[in-house]
Amino acid sequence: MTELFTWLTSEQGLMALLTQNWVLGTVIIAAVIFVETGLVVMPFLPGDSLLFAAGAFLGVAGIDPLVSLAVIIAAAIAGDALNYTIASSRFGQRLAHSRWIKPAHLERARDYFARYGAMTITVARFVPIVRTLAPFVAGLSQMPRRTFYAYNVIGGVLWCSLMVMGGYWMGSIPWVRANLHWVSVIIIGLSVIPMGLHGLQVRRQAARS
Repeated sequence: MTELFTWLTSEQGLMALLTQNWVLGTVIIAAVIFVETGLVVMPFLPGDSLLFAAGAFLGVAGIDPLVSLAVIIAAAIAGDALNYTIASSRFGQRLAHSRWIKPAHLERARDYFARYGAMTITVARFVPIVRTLAPFVAGLSQMPRRTFYAYNVIGGVLWCSLMVMGGYWMGSIPWVRANLHWVSVIIIGLSVIPMGLHGLQVRRQAARS
């Protein structure tokens, strides 16, 4: 079991798995993305680094990335949809009105998602941990289903495409291939910037109002 999941913490392990069977590797990566985005208790899984490393391998191996990309995008969209569905279900609403969540906090969440929810669902894809929490909070706050699904698709397509295709195009650079770990760290750092900018925008608008 340990050997099977070494790729979770090692880009070299992921490369080895994809080299042996890129179809199986794609399926496993898609499963990890689905679990990371679909279960609010699993925000620690390395989505960004997995997508970039997968794209880099496909580029180095000369494999057309479209099939893998389509499977991974579908998994990301389905994961967020599951997360939202759980939170908006009877179980989620019981949790929302339990003693664990203060009514004032829930009301703030509802107000926030009514005003900025569409942008949040899209931008949150690029921020580790936040991308797992955002759809759950959207479900708890009863964000309109159609709005959520529309921006869930947009966010899923943008996130997976940029990460996988970024790795695909940059994987041919020798330094990138030799330093995949540090490249992944840089990507995670850059992925926090959109949410930070969004947060500043929200603060400015709140200050004006």
